[in-house]
Amino acid sequence: MAAKTHRTAAQPTVLTARALNRATLDRQLLLRRSAMSAKDAVAHLLGLQAQNTKPPYFQLYARLADFDPEELSALMESREVVRIVTLRSTLHTHTADDALTLRPLVQAARERELKTFRHGLEGVDLDRLAAVAEELVVERPRPVKELREELLVRWPDADPLALTVAARCLLPLVQVTPRGLWGRGGQVALTTVEHWLGRPAEPVPAPDATVLRYLGAFGPASVMDFQSWAGLTRTKEVFERLRPRLLTFRDERGVELFDLPDAPRPDPDTPAPPRFLPEFDNLLLGHADRGRVIAAVNKGRNGVGNQAYGSVLIDGFFDAVWRVAHEGDTAILTVQPLRSLLRAERAEITEEAARMLTVMTDATDHDVRFGMFLDYGD
Repeated sequence: MAAKTHRTAAQPTVLTARALNRATLDRQLLLRRSAMSAKDAVAHLLGLQAQNTKPPYFQLYARLADFDPEELSALMESREVVRIVTLRSTLHTHTADDALTLRPLVQAARERELKTFRHGLEGVDLDRLAAVAEELVVERPRPVKELREELLVRWPDADPLALTVAARCLLPLVQVTPRGLWGRGGQVALTTVEHWLGRPAEPVPAPDATVLRYLGAFGPASVMDFQSWAGLTRTKEVFERLRPRLLTFRDERGVELFDLPDAPRPDPDTPAPPRFLPEFDNLLLGHADRGRVIAAVNKGRNGVGNQAYGSVLIDGFFDAVWRVAHEGDTAILTVQPLRSLLRAERAEITEEAARMLTVMTDATDHDVRFGMFLDYGD
C-alpha cells in the first residue's frame, strides 16, 4: 500500500496529470479494492451516477472487495439508499442521509432549469403545480405517465413534458423500488423523498461540508472542478472561507487546486490495476478538467452520439471501451482498446474481465475478447 505523502517545503507545488490521477484513484477506491461496506462506499463517494439501473452496481464492483450486488439491492429495499435527481440534474443513488441534504443544497439549481421550459409552462402556477404533484405522489407512488396525465387535467394547455420536468425540479422525487433492484425490473414510479423515508429533508445546508467531502473523494481539485461535479455556480467564496484549513497546489496549466491536508497523494508511479467502469461513472464526470483520467486524444471516445459504453482504466487512464453481450448461456465481454496494449496489459485486463463476468452476470460460460464494436468515424 502506497504511503500517504504530504506537501513539504522540499516537494513541488505543481501536481502532474499522473500525480492527480493516482491521488484521485486512491480516493475513488480504484487503486485497490476497499473492504468498506456498500453503504459506506455510497456515502464516501457522495453518491453513484444512476442514469441507468445497472451502473451503480458496477461502480461498486470496481471499488469494493468481495462485492455482492444483492448488498446494494437490499439497501434500496430497506430504504437506506435511494434513487433521486441531485447533482447536475442527474439521477444518483444516495444514502438516505445524503438524499435529505444534497437535494436541498442543489434545489435552487434544479428550479433554475425551469427557465428552459418556460414557454411550455405559460399560465401554470408553479406553486400550485408543486402542491398538486406532491398530493398525487404522496397518495401513492405514481408512474411518470400517470403523473403527467393527472397534471394535464389541471393544465391542459401546457406542454406535457414541461409539466413532468417541473414536478421533478420543484419536488425531491425518488424512484421507488422495485425500480433499480438487482436482477428485477420495474417501471419508474415516483414519490417524495420525505414520504419514502418517513422523515423531513434538512434545511438548505451551507456547502462547506460538501466541499470537504468532495475533496476527500475527488481531490485535489479546483473551484471549477467542484462546480462541474455539483452543477453549482459561484462557490469560490466557499473555498476562500475554507482556505485556512486546506493545502493548495497548481496543476501543469497553473490552475489552483485545493486539498485536505491529510488526504492521500500517492507516488505517481504507484501501480494502478485495470478497472472496468460503467457508463457515466462519476470518476469520468467529477472534474471540469478531466485530463487526470482522460487524455486529450481520447476525449469523447467512450461513446458515440447518445450511446455510451463502459470505460476501461489501463494504468489509471481511460484507454479502452467495453460492452457485454449474451449468446445463449455465454456472456461475451468485448474490449476495444484505444491504443496498442502490452502483452502484460492484455493479460491483466482479461483476468479482471473474467472475474467481473463471474460476479456480475449469471451466465454459466464467459468469453473475453479484444476487438472493434465502436466506429468513431475518424
